[in-house]
Amino acid sequence: MQVHCTRPGCPQPINNFPELDDPAVRKKSPQKFCLACGMPLILRNRYVPQRLLGQGGFGAAYFARDLDTPRLRECVIKQLVVNTTDPETLAKTQELFEREGEVLENLGTHAQIPDLYAYFELDVANLQTGRSEPYFYIAQEFIDGETLEEEVGRKGQFSEAEVVELLREILPVLQYVHDNGSIHRDIKLSNIMRQYPHKTKVPGQASLYLLDFGAVKQLATLGGSSKMTGIYTPHFAPPEQSRGEQVFPSSDLYALAVTCVVLLTGKPPSDLYEAYTNSWKWRPHAQVTEQLAQVLDRMLLPAPSQRFQSASEAYYALTQGSIIPNPPPLSTRPLSTPPPPIATVSVPAPSTGTNLQGSVGTPNPPLPQATGQNINQPTITPRQPQGKAPKVPKQPKPAKPPAPPLPMLKVLTGAAFTGFEAGIIGLVGHGLLTQGWASLGLVAGGVGVVLALLIFLQFKGVIEKWEQLVIAVISGAIVWFAPFLPIVGVQALLISGMIAVGLVVIAQIFLLIYTLLSKIL
Repeated sequence: MQVHCTRPGCPQPINNFPELDDPAVRKKSPQKFCLACGMPLILRNRYVPQRLLGQGGFGAAYFARDLDTPRLRECVIKQLVVNTTDPETLAKTQELFEREGEVLENLGTHAQIPDLYAYFELDVANLQTGRSEPYFYIAQEFIDGETLEEEVGRKGQFSEAEVVELLREILPVLQYVHDNGSIHRDIKLSNIMRQYPHKTKVPGQASLYLLDFGAVKQLATLGGSSKMTGIYTPHFAPPEQSRGEQVFPSSDLYALAVTCVVLLTGKPPSDLYEAYTNSWKWRPHAQVTEQLAQVLDRMLLPAPSQRFQSASEAYYALTQGSIIPNPPPLSTRPLSTPPPPIATVSVPAPSTGTNLQGSVGTPNPPLPQATGQNINQPTITPRQPQGKAPKVPKQPKPAKPPAPPLPMLKVLTGAAFTGFEAGIIGLVGHGLLTQGWASLGLVAGGVGVVLALLIFLQFKGVIEKWEQLVIAVISGAIVWFAPFLPIVGVQALLISGMIAVGLVVIAQIFLLIYTLLSKIL
């Protein structure tokens, strides 16, 4: 079984423990440690992180298995990572992290919000400083699917029918979140995931999930502070959130509308927002009915009071084509089923506009297999806990890998070939010199160039095995029959052979020295 270390900066986080695949052995192995940094790998002696799903400025998320379940249930482990020593920032980030656990436990009963499995902390000694370091984790339901960010990147802009269906699925979820005293505060493409149809637990269940409640804000109570912490996504966050002011249910509606116009146009939000007029200019880039355009424009108004005041109101305007002050509530429906169809509404036909990849967009395309669950500015930072860190076994220093062996046969045959050819070339050069056909400098230069060329071609693998034999036969024939050479025939071949044997001996000594040094060092 592959196990992924969760210590930030671990040099080799991937560990393999085949024994964990055996249920009988697994029960007798309550803990494993990272071979590189000594970090405990089986979190809470139960959760085994196997691969990294994503990471951000505040944390990381891992696909994991639950050893306490018969089928090793799939789950997501979200870990807090904080790179600050400022006490106020630490307190705020830890508060947000703990709040995510509380909110997930409160809201996780909804069919389109991941269930919370566990919330825990782990104290581990830092091998460099020796001091205890706290790590905070959340274990939650794994949603196997594709985020809207991945989907629009894969197939291009959405049709109007697809965006209407998105609103019909997500608005009831938002109404449920707001009815339970929370505001999401970070709605965007990467925080809405479409689960693969074969993975749904309830037949007919809606496929879109709302993810990442790490930035949720409980609705302010009487006497409470309305000042928000500044965690948001630029362009998706409404103006009041960007200014650090109080947020409202209509703040989530604003972010949801930005998500919709990005899907409709296939363009980033920065290309659709005009700072000079403080307004969104998305209509020229999408072909939609006036009804949907008016709903989105109302959700995108800069003042919270100008927008729809609830998700129910926006849903009613979308489906009934009118705005009423007190629309019917959405959260009274069964949570495990999608929004009921409205008989009086006709969904507009899909747009046939060209998508980002140059093909015509079609609604509800088949989805690829598991892309994993994303993490998005996960969670935040912890207080300093009490207690001692568990003793981490001292890891032995990894052995230095042995030097790779040299190809002995190739080295020796290359030395023999080079020595034989050196003798032949030397005899030819000597003959040219004695006949007065070339000067000493020309002969020496020519011999050097030819030898260098032969060695280079052998190094590149151009001359080897049969090529060496053919060249040796041809050069041997030249010195056997050349009339201008002072030494020919058997004597010439013997001289070239002796030079070849000498180089083979030298190569053998080199190989012996190399082998001894590789074992010593």
